[in-house]
Amino acid sequence: DVQLQASGGGSVQAGGSLRLSCVASGFNFEQYIIGWFRQAPGKEREGVSCMDGYDGKTVYADSVKGRFTISSDSAKKMVYLQMINLKPEDTARYVCYADRLRQGKWDSPNNYWGQGTLVTVSS
Repeated sequence: DVQLQASGGGSVQAGGSLRLSCVASGFNFEQYIIGWFRQAPGKEREGVSCMDGYDGKTVYADSVKGRFTISSDSAKKMVYLQMINLKPEDTARYVCYADRLRQGKWDSPNNYWGQGTLVTVSS
């Protein structure tokens, strides 16, 4: 079965850093686009970043560009999100997803995703 298990969230002060991890299983990692979206209470879901499991190309939302970095370890089927200079507006559940049809859409119903990990940033 397909699983995407995220971890590494926590509570930090504004300006702090966190590294999120996601372990993917049950599919060919190198064939998919892998990424992160986030969901904050009372707000719409927002795509954060993604990368191509095949060639490593990356994309970032304007709201996180310059502060967040996505990376991967294909041998371990791991995806990471290094977050620095965190802001209160970054508070959300961060969810790892797999774009199995390579549509380049974080919100496609064809994607797989897991339960995510909580990030709380206080001012």
